[in-house]
Formats: sequence, C-alpha cells, structure tokens
Amino acid sequence: QVQVVESGGGLVQPGGSLRLSCAASGSIFSHNAMGWYRQAPGKQRELVAFITSGEVTNYADSVKGRFTISRDIAKNTVYLQMNSLKPEDTAVYYCNSAPGVLPWGQGTQVTVSS
Repeated sequence: QVQVVESGGGLVQPGGSLRLSCAASGSIFSHNAMGWYRQAPGKQRELVAFITSGEVTNYADSVKGRFTISRDIAKNTVYLQMNSLKPEDTAVYYCNSAPGVLPWGQGTQVTVSS
C-alpha cells in the first residue's frame, strides 16, 4: 500500500511562493494520476491540481496560472510550485491519487498572511 508524506508548507506573505513536496513510499505510477488537494477551515477538501502518467496537467480555476504540478519518477515525488500566493490559498495541502483512493497523509499547512 502506497503511503504519502507531504512537506514544504509554512507561513508566507501575499505574493510569495512555496514549493510543496509529496514523497511516496511505493511506486506512485501504478495509479493513473496524482493530485494535490487542499482543505481550508470550515470547507470541504478540494482538488487543486493533478498530473497524469502521461504528464498531462490540470488545475482548478482558482490556481490556474499560479500553481504548477510536477513529478520526479526516480524520486517517487510529486511537487506543487505555488507562486503569487493569496490569503485565500491558506489551507492544509494533501497529495493523493486522483481520485483520492490512497490513505491520506497528515498534510502540510500553508498560511498566507501579512
């Protein structure tokens, strides 16, 4: 069973950048796609970006043009580069397959505030 560990979150000012990493314990490429999700306080978890085994990417409208998802096959790692961060990006960020069928990790907190 694949397990994931997210890292790279933190406190950043509006307009700043962060790079999240998701390390998988097993081969992640037995799944069709991997995604980054987020959950803000009082809101449901939402999918913000995913990348398929064919390197096709897709983004939620709210992050399009600001976030970039990528992966490193050799390192079994998926990344989320987040630029031009806004206060509304504040959330706990998780990675999982897309759709999310793996056990959920602890996530990594991203706080955008001045």
